[in-house]
Amino acid sequence: MLIIRDLYVEVSGKEILKGVNLEINEGETLILFGANGSGKTSLLLTVMGFSNYKITQGEIVYKGRVINDLPINKRARMGIGISLQRPPVVRGVKTRQMVDIASEGSADPEDLAARLHLTDFLDRDINLGFSGGEMKRSELLQLIAQSPSLVLLDEPESGVDLENMDLVGEVINKLLEKHLHRQRKRSGLIITHTGYILNYLEADRGCVLLNGRIGCLGNPREILEDIRQRGYKECVVCNR
Repeated sequence: MLIIRDLYVEVSGKEILKGVNLEINEGETLILFGANGSGKTSLLLTVMGFSNYKITQGEIVYKGRVINDLPINKRARMGIGISLQRPPVVRGVKTRQMVDIASEGSADPEDLAARLHLTDFLDRDINLGFSGGEMKRSELLQLIAQSPSLVLLDEPESGVDLENMDLVGEVINKLLEKHLHRQRKRSGLIITHTGYILNYLEADRGCVLLNGRIGCLGNPREILEDIRQRGYKECVVCNR
């Protein structure tokens, strides 16, 4: 589904990613850990094609095609979708309109919104006055409408209370086709700082982003426990 080879990225002249190598298979969910400022969000935004993230070396291959030079809209049409940690308020655009855009008119906004308890939000400006949990559900609503093959989630548990988290976890599991076993097609790359999302989601692999590079690839729960007990400094020693 996704191959990242020797990826170097800079933002405003500062190098953020320094040789990232990563592969995600079809139907696989990978958890990405890392300390604040390690480049996790930068990696997701680079994969999505945000223009201020400049690739200076390496390549991103999605479904066998190098997408380094493709803009966001083309990557989205190819099947890459993202949920941001801090999604912006979009004044003048209603949530209903965004669902129509994301699905290219093929989805029923009322039906999708009902699943996420967002029916009353369809005719409100996107994220305007929304709580943290409501924003996350709104992001997931748009992803469900888009139906991407590769789902990028930046700290989906951040700012979500316990009541909302049950619903968010349920929707993410459905979005990633966790109810399927052999026929699962969608892949996921999920950033987490706390590991809390693992209480709601089974992931296939985990890894740590340190100093702009990937390390400690393995069982996500074991990696999380090591981080809890020893901190990220142990991962630094392990990667040397």
